[in-house]
Amino acid sequence: MKSFEKTGNSSISDNFAYSMTMFFRFIADTFFAKRYGHRAVVLETVAGVPGMVAGMLMHFKSLRSMKTGYGVHIREMLAEAENERMHLMFFIEIAKPNIFERALVMFAQAIFGAFYFLMYVFFTKTAHRMIGFFEDEAVKSYADYLTLIEQGKIKNVKAPRIAIEYYNLPDDARLVDLVKCVKADEEHHSEVNHKYADEEIG
Repeated sequence: MKSFEKTGNSSISDNFAYSMTMFFRFIADTFFAKRYGHRAVVLETVAGVPGMVAGMLMHFKSLRSMKTGYGVHIREMLAEAENERMHLMFFIEIAKPNIFERALVMFAQAIFGAFYFLMYVFFTKTAHRMIGFFEDEAVKSYADYLTLIEQGKIKNVKAPRIAIEYYNLPDDARLVDLVKCVKADEEHHSEVNHKYADEEIG
């Protein structure tokens, strides 16, 4: 994981990416505070957007340039989007979002989808860096979630069947096992997006 403090880079691009990350973090903290299951539902809905947008735009760029070199990156981004979508499916089973939260999910997805599309078109490196920072924050949130479960402050319920099958977990897997898997996914997404930002891929 490559946090903002560790980059040693004070470029305008990275500062903007980090500022946007903190802005969205503030919104999440304001609405959901320590309600980590509900927080995950909304954040994973938004998290499913960047990979799909990036993969689609990389695909079109490959068609225009008639170059094959984008294939690995396209597949990586689409796999990231699918992985985040599955995270959403897991936490819907855990949190059981109400009507307000479902409406918030749709609103957040629409707004962030349009914002990220434009950002990726015009500032690709910054877009990847921002998602790298997003994922860093997600790792922190899931680490906090994990701590509260292990301390008994959040009930360690049985993991949803869909998560057990997705991660090939034992049948008696619990929420703590699921959160560990999701946290590992987010760490990987962070590494990929920071790498793409460093290499200016997109």
